[in-house]
Amino acid sequence: MAIAKRIILFMVVNVLVLLTISVVLNLFGVRPYLSAYGIRYDQLMIFCLIWGMGGAFISLGLSRIMAKWMMGVQVIDPQNPEHAEMAGFVNMVHSLAQRAGLPKMPEVGVYNSPELNAFATGPTRSRALVAVSTGLLQRMDRDQVEGVLGHEISHVANGDMVTMTLLQGIVNAFVMFFARVIAFVITQGIREESRRMVQFLLIIVLQIALGILGFIVVAAFSRWREFRADHGGARLAGQQKMIAALEALRSHLELQQPEANPSVATLKISGKTGGFLALISTHPPLEARIQRLKEFRPY
Repeated sequence: MAIAKRIILFMVVNVLVLLTISVVLNLFGVRPYLSAYGIRYDQLMIFCLIWGMGGAFISLGLSRIMAKWMMGVQVIDPQNPEHAEMAGFVNMVHSLAQRAGLPKMPEVGVYNSPELNAFATGPTRSRALVAVSTGLLQRMDRDQVEGVLGHEISHVANGDMVTMTLLQGIVNAFVMFFARVIAFVITQGIREESRRMVQFLLIIVLQIALGILGFIVVAAFSRWREFRADHGGARLAGQQKMIAALEALRSHLELQQPEANPSVATLKISGKTGGFLALISTHPPLEARIQRLKEFRPY
């Protein structure tokens, strides 16, 4: 499964949690932010913060478990004789983690996939998982693999998983808040016996529409953190290794049939440079990343 699918899975779980909470609260008439005098905005914001951030943190807490389960990641134990051939790979990850100053070595895993893919996930810097596909190990040389791993370890060291969760939680809260305020205002002229159902439907529609706008903000921040992880990978693994990894991925991309495979999974490299798809892309274009790395001065 590509990293894009993992991101989509995170977003789908997140949205489903929010929608489920909204449906249950409306069906049971739990509306603590409404009174006979209108909306109590302070109560509404507290309500939205608790439930909006709850979905994001539930997804984060389950991220490592879900990644292993959904993607079939096999965690490598260097002490296990059956994993002896992967000991060098584990040592590479641990060496990068030590350079990055991680408080605890991340779990290291491999999963069976022909795609060039790697990812890091986990709720904290001390409980992270770094995994790569068999396709990446087969098609990249040691220096290129080290560049990719440096990028992923930088995500862990920067606390990107938690930061993205906090941002997503705040966006969730504002989406829920404004969806309810707008629905309340629009339905004031509707007869009381129909108002509740119309409000309920409007809230669902508005949460979806505002959620898309919120994801544009999240995606923009995600693109910035990818540039930062590239720079972190250059510091940890070496600038030339990081550039070599991205150039290898670009070469692989150019060999693919665009209509059959428009993107390379690892580091979510996309050819989209404009339009709406560029706004919701979580990673910058490959050429921009390589250019910034060439201009980067690690020290």
